[in-house]
Amino acid sequence: MFVRCAFFKGRIKPGMEAAFHAHWQEHVLPHWRAFPHLLELRVMRDVESDDEESRFPLVMAMRFAERGHIAEALASDTRWASKAASKPLIDMLDGYVIHTVFAADQFDPLP
Repeated sequence: MFVRCAFFKGRIKPGMEAAFHAHWQEHVLPHWRAFPHLLELRVMRDVESDDEESRFPLVMAMRFAERGHIAEALASDTRWASKAASKPLIDMLDGYVIHTVFAADQFDPLP
């Protein structure tokens, strides 16, 4: 399994927190959910951190079965629509976005 993450690193600009979260939920999330071959989508919001200098107010993780599926998703029209919808979101961030692909293993907890 492979997971492609978008790490929104930095801080939401002061006074823009509600608009930031409303924007990704209303305008970006529909595009993220529409990526081809997507098996699972997780969106995580920063609640607390042990490193105040390195915050991630938003992290998006998309799970795919195969590495090639990520390449197909990134070549799709959905990606370009997602990028366009994300522009105002990034403008509300005092920071930047990092994309990383992980090879992921999943394990059940011990009984």
